[in-house]
Amino acid sequence: MELKVLGISSSPRLKGNSDLLLREALAGAESAGAQVEYIRLCDLNIVPCVECNSCYKTGQCSIEDDYQLLSQKMLDADRLIFATPVFFMTVCSQAKMLIDRCQCLWAHKYILNKPLIAGGRSDRRAMVIAVGGSKSKKMFESIRLTMESFFDVLDINYAANLFINKINDPGEIEKHPLAMNEARRLGRELVSADTRISQKPIDVELI
Repeated sequence: MELKVLGISSSPRLKGNSDLLLREALAGAESAGAQVEYIRLCDLNIVPCVECNSCYKTGQCSIEDDYQLLSQKMLDADRLIFATPVFFMTVCSQAKMLIDRCQCLWAHKYILNKPLIAGGRSDRRAMVIAVGGSKSKKMFESIRLTMESFFDVLDINYAANLFINKINDPGEIEKHPLAMNEARRLGRELVSADTRISQKPIDVELI
């Protein structure tokens, strides 16, 4: 049975650096036999959470837009690859908007105590790609904390990171073949049956 791999690009740039790495990671997953799907958040209509807390009673978001479709795709996926540029030491606004809308999944899981994933499916795995222009690697600390919480809500194992700094200009990542190769390799390994789930995500940090 083919694994379903969902790639989410949160970059506001079409074919920005994190976006290009995501495409490479998906190519790696596809080469290993997975069924891949690419989604760009800027192509969807997803508005911010308004903190109405209606999800505390229903487990569902009261705002009707493209979030419902995407949240179901995230829950259906066997593997998730999430890509973001680093803005002000954290994920970009498009990424944060999606993450905040997942408050309804948190309520479903922790307030209403209802399972999100039918049958458990404990082998679901996720990977993060983050690219920043700063020289500091501290910017990835916030990325890591945010994604830990996000993946916990999604009931998916945090399997790997590809963090790259000192990259800023559009398309600049294509001049770094090591980064592109690592994205493809990690995408391929994400779907490999030989790769075991570790307690901590595999970290690949490049400058």
